[in-house]
Amino acid sequence: VLVATDFGDSAEAALAYGRELARTFGATLHVVHVVEDISGRLSGLPNAPEAYIDFGRWQRDAVAAGQETVDKLLTEEDRRQLGATAIALLARAEAPAILQYARDHRIDLIVAGTHGRGVFGHLVMGSVAERLVRFAGCPVLVVRHPEREFVLPDALQTTAKSA
Repeated sequence: VLVATDFGDSAEAALAYGRELARTFGATLHVVHVVEDISGRLSGLPNAPEAYIDFGRWQRDAVAAGQETVDKLLTEEDRRQLGATAIALLARAEAPAILQYARDHRIDLIVAGTHGRGVFGHLVMGSVAERLVRFAGCPVLVVRHPEREFVLPDALQTTAKSA
């Protein structure tokens, strides 16, 4: 099970689903964050600010910060029970990077959050979740925040089980 995260509220809900699905089906959990490759986007542009900014260093710092943040999303229980892996990738575009990771690691299910932007926001910014649904070679579960709480927080599950 791969959970794509941008560290937003909908990604947090997606992670709850990913954890529960991985537990239920005895799957491993992969949590992936993509850092945009700004230097790749700017290279070759006339008057690119590369002369003023060390993009290589900036990108390394951004990936390191992304890795640190995605690592914090996983608990020891995630790592022990689900064989969970956290990874920050550097790529020009999020969806293709997530899809390539899914192919490379033979992922059976992708779980992603969606921000539920309006029509204008979708036209201007596009949707990573939509691209995942359209091009993934496996099923994709898209979770919207606030979600309907089909997956209960662990504390509520424990309380419900003991009652």
